[in-house]
Amino acid sequence: MTYSIVARDPDTGELGVAVQSHFFTVGPIVPWLRAGVGAVATQSFVLTAYGPRGLDRIAAGAPAPDALAALVDADESSAVRQVAMVDAAGRVAAHTGASCIPDAGHRVGDGFSVQANMMRRPTVPDAMYEAYSSSREPFAERLLAALVAAEGAGGDLRGRQSAALRIVRGEARDDPWNDVVVDLRVEDHADPNVELARLLRMHRGYALLQRSEDLRVEGDGTAADAAAADALALLPENVEIGFWRGVQLSIDGRHDEARPLLDRAFAIDEGWRELVRRLPPAGLLADDAALIARIVADD
Repeated sequence: MTYSIVARDPDTGELGVAVQSHFFTVGPIVPWLRAGVGAVATQSFVLTAYGPRGLDRIAAGAPAPDALAALVDADESSAVRQVAMVDAAGRVAAHTGASCIPDAGHRVGDGFSVQANMMRRPTVPDAMYEAYSSSREPFAERLLAALVAAEGAGGDLRGRQSAALRIVRGEARDDPWNDVVVDLRVEDHADPNVELARLLRMHRGYALLQRSEDLRVEGDGTAADAAAADALALLPENVEIGFWRGVQLSIDGRHDEARPLLDRAFAIDEGWRELVRRLPPAGLLADDAALIARIVADD
């Protein structure tokens, strides 16, 4: 009922899982990841315990192949399971039980594994393998490319419904709340891979917006301006990114550039105009009546 990829990015050490299925909200079920430890995809008559138990074994020192073998040996229903694991060292293992609904299979590569069951055609794992291996895009986009290739090769016999993309850091640090790099889910959609790609683009845009804000706090206005411009270029239709870009352009005295962005937001909802007036008490805008009037376009 599912196709997925587990992988370790050799450039960053990040660990990722991407999955699509004709099943409601696949995101909480199939992918299991832990920064600095590993990633697991458990599917086909899913036994979710493979996720946390596999990660616990890897964290205790077992390579991914040994961790998976031990869990498969202890599972009386292993014949209907499909599971793949990768550890932080890039060691990979996969299991496709003999009783998984055909077409079912997996293919293991260098630091990654692709697996699928209940597929329309047996070529799905090969298509995923080639798409991921040949892509030169960033890690998240490479994972997504594997899903798109699976669908192109026939996909799930029943069709499409939900998808998920989750990436964690390759090393756990002192700020575990930042261990998750990407966490996107499509719970129920006619074309979940397309929707997942749209969400990934939004993730990139908002990350650039946040980077711009961080750079401005650090005092690097030039880099902050470049990051904000990149965010808007990536998501030109996004009203919120356009609004904040417009406010900053006005602060910088670039009112002609700001005006179309601000007017678009104001035309959609007067709340954006009122928000400008509420920014000074929060320290996000100077308490300058002339500037505020210029931004909200008061005569």
